Amino acid sequence: MDILKPSRAGTRVNKKAVSVSVRDTSGPTYVPLHSHHRAQLLYSSNGILQVTTDLGIWVVPTNQAVWLPAGTMHEVMTRGAVSTHSLFFKPSQSSQMRDACCVVTISPLLRELILHASKMEDLDKEGPNERLIEVILDQVKDLPSAPLFLPVAEDARLKKIMDGLQADPASQLSLVEWGALVGSSDRTLARLFLSQTGYTFGQWREKVRLLAALEMLSNGQSVTALAFDLGYQSQSAFIAMFKRSLGKTPGQFLKSTS
Repeated sequence: MDILKPSRAGTRVNKKAVSVSVRDTSGPTYVPLHSHHRAQLLYSSNGILQVTTDLGIWVVPTNQAVWLPAGTMHEVMTRGAVSTHSLFFKPSQSSQMRDACCVVTISPLLRELILHASKMEDLDKEGPNERLIEVILDQVKDLPSAPLFLPVAEDARLKKIMDGLQADPASQLSLVEWGALVGSSDRTLARLFLSQTGYTFGQWREKVRLLAALEMLSNGQSVTALAFDLGYQSQSAFIAMFKRSLGKTPGQFLKSTS
């Protein structure tokens, strides 16, 4: 795995309304924990990103992005070839936008604007460039969010369970069985899951499987194969979970991100 440095466009000080950074990688990469002076929209035009903060993990599929407010400590990991485009917004612009991390859905219009801006020089030049930036800012303000966040917990017992499920999303261990492994009762663990993540144990495990499915789909794995690989008893049960979570079947989701 290649260790990469954070983008300088988000760490250096300049007067541009929007700074753009493009990065193409051919294999697994890791950008260690860092932050930027500016708010960042990290967009994946190809491949899946995993962005981790102290709150949890965001998974960013192709043609989606993660919004990171200025000063947010985060690390970025990829497991394959990825093309990313980062837009960095100066404080006077980002103050009008979201104040919390989230994965957002990129519209076809904004996708084309980002790709076009990535090829331009002197984005702040008066005229067409300036108007392009104004349209991008308007588009970013109203981006719909996507439920692709996996919260983490502080409790050491929950961390062991979470690590285990992320390593093996297909695990069928019950909360009683996990309790025996981590030295706690299932009732205590159930209460902790809800209080520290906002999800029940079953909901959190389903979220792990959903995020794993997105990566497997992006790698070309069939729905039938990944359904069983993730512990579902049938393809229809997996598709039902996927549609319940994202409002689309796996096929519809792949079509929308292609």
